[in-house]
Formats: sequence, C-alpha cells, structure tokens
Amino acid sequence: MKKILFSIATLTILIIGCKSLNSNEDKKLNLTFEAKSNSNVAGTATFVENDGKVTLEAKFSGLTPGVHAIHIHEKSDCSAPDGTSTGGHWNPTFKNHGKWGVGQYHKGDIGNFTADKNGNGSIKFTTDEWNIGSGDPTKDIIGHAIIVHQGADDFTTQPTGNAGGRVACTAIIK
Repeated sequence: MKKILFSIATLTILIIGCKSLNSNEDKKLNLTFEAKSNSNVAGTATFVENDGKVTLEAKFSGLTPGVHAIHIHEKSDCSAPDGTSTGGHWNPTFKNHGKWGVGQYHKGDIGNFTADKNGNGSIKFTTDEWNIGSGDPTKDIIGHAIIVHQGADDFTTQPTGNAGGRVACTAIIK
C-alpha cells in the first residue's frame, strides 16, 4: 500500500512539474496597434518569453517611408487621440534615455526600424531584461504600452530621443 501511495504521489509531482515546465500560454502575448495622431498606421506585436529571454516581433503598415522609433511607455492607456495617455518611456531603473546596450538607456528604449517605400516595416528584438507577468517592476512588461513614433530616435535627446509624434499604440496586457 505504501509503495502504491508513494508511486501515485511521485507520478502526480512529475505530471505537475512537467505541466508547469511546458506551459507557455502565459508567456506569449499577441497585440494589435491602434492608429494615433490621425495616422493610418496598423500593426501587430507578439511577445514570447522563452528560456529567460523575451522576444518582441512587430509588423506595421501605413507608416511614412523612413525611420521610426519604437518604445515601451509607462502606462497601458492608449485612450488619448495622440497617444500621450501612455506617459513617458518605461524607465523603472531611473537611467538616462539612450541606445539599448550602449551606456545608459531606459528599459523601454527599444530603438529604430525602417518603413519601406510602401509604408511597411518590422522589428525583432530580444532581451533578458524583460519578462512577461513576473510582477518584478524592473522587468515585467505587463501594464505598459508600445508606442511607434513618427520619426527616428536620436538616442541622445532627454528624455525622449526627439522621435516626434506618436502614430500607433498598443497596451501590453493579458
């Protein structure tokens, strides 16, 4: 009887352990952008957390051809027509604005991407400085927003990078 109970307990622990190791439904987010500032920008973003790293893949249409900045902002509120309801860049470690991986930078300073002559653009970005849903205020992207800007980030101007108006927004929520 003890062997049977021990075997059942061991099997239960293994099943629960395997289920939690293989459970990715909470580690993937699919988001849709809203046009802002009278733009025609549309797009999607996917965040996937795997092996301690988060990958963002985003695709856009309706942009003006050229370079555009993309940032994570403080609040998951895209209600303002110009996107300003999202607040400033997400900066939980109180660093200066800059280029990711070079000196100081905000956790929300993703960078720039280029829209082609048809207004289509994409970006892929991977980091171990974010996570999805841990509750760690210095790493958890949940409860923030992604903003696409009209222009390029100069990586210098404080605190925004002088990237211009906000042309698309999506809240990062489950």
